[in-house]
Amino acid sequence: MKSLIIGSFANKVSVHSPPLPNSPSVFVSAGSLHVSLRSSKSNRVIRCESSLVRHNLNSFNENFLFSRKRNTNHVANAVSEQPIEPESSSPQKLLPNAFDAFYRFSRPHTVIGTALSILSVSLLAIQKLSDFSPLFFIGVFEAIVAAFFMNIYIVGLNQLSDIEIDKVNKPYLPLASGEYSVKTGVIIVSSFAFMSFGLGWIVGSWPLFWALFISFLLGTAYSVNMPMLRWKRFALVAAMCILAVRAVIVQIAFYLHIQTFVYGRVAVFPKPVIFATGFMSFFSVVIALFKDIPDIVGDKIFGIQSFTVRLGQKRVFWICILLLEVAYGVAILVGASSPFLWSRYITVMGHAILGLMLWGRAKSTDLESKTAITSFYMFIWQLFYAEYLLIPLVR
Repeated sequence: MKSLIIGSFANKVSVHSPPLPNSPSVFVSAGSLHVSLRSSKSNRVIRCESSLVRHNLNSFNENFLFSRKRNTNHVANAVSEQPIEPESSSPQKLLPNAFDAFYRFSRPHTVIGTALSILSVSLLAIQKLSDFSPLFFIGVFEAIVAAFFMNIYIVGLNQLSDIEIDKVNKPYLPLASGEYSVKTGVIIVSSFAFMSFGLGWIVGSWPLFWALFISFLLGTAYSVNMPMLRWKRFALVAAMCILAVRAVIVQIAFYLHIQTFVYGRVAVFPKPVIFATGFMSFFSVVIALFKDIPDIVGDKIFGIQSFTVRLGQKRVFWICILLLEVAYGVAILVGASSPFLWSRYITVMGHAILGLMLWGRAKSTDLESKTAITSFYMFIWQLFYAEYLLIPLVR
């Protein structure tokens, strides 16, 4: 054996290999430990002799541990003088991380849309200045909170049913990314459904309760993977579910909540309510169609037969644009027929500007880029918000 690899020690190590004619050897010194290794000519027999090993082994261990402890103390003293970054599990980061995960889980653009729509249609019940009473604001607040709870149930259940699809389409969602376990998702969804129905029952408004109940049924049928359910698999049925909730239930049920429960008036549907229901029917269909455009890859893999999968991204994109432009055209005509000059100018100019913005943005969107399509989808939601600001001004 011409060479021998020796392990390293913490202390200073000296290696001496004096030349011997017949028996090459290696002498290793590590502190008080001395080891002599010799090999025979045939390189088959290795003799290991240790000097003072038994006597000094305990001393070596004590010295090594003392040196290690001393070095550790030096490192600790040096590090203590530097600011220490909190770990991801520290209290400083736990709360922000938890909030961020829940924010993504709640699908905030749908929450904002729900709150604005309820506030907008509630304002349609205002007939005189004195109607702006504490009773009105309490009624609106109760409706928004109950609807918010139900919104979390619906979007959460959809994510629970689409974990594998979202790993492809929306990997940033907490369930798809693994930030939330399935158990955590079930607890959140069940809790918010219970709180929504509980608040609706405590308030005692039948329009509000039925709005929550029908939304619960349609949201469950839309997402849950059970026989005769999971209606999102069928493009037309999925679009009808979204239209029913966004265009009909939100407009009519929450308007009746204020009109009949808060103010105790007869259920009548004035022109603004009819306009809001009709216009949002167009908008809800567009949202139902457009939300599947960025998700075409995952939908194809898992057999979701959306209109985008059937017709292609480009065709569905321009169908959505044309539907919205038709809706804006009708809104301009409705606004032009208003007997109030201020309402006429605001609604005509407002819808004309939104229609031009939509067309310009659509022409400049790269349909080959998923990022661009997703950004345009969020732009449609911004138009949705803007419309609910205009609806109370339609007279």
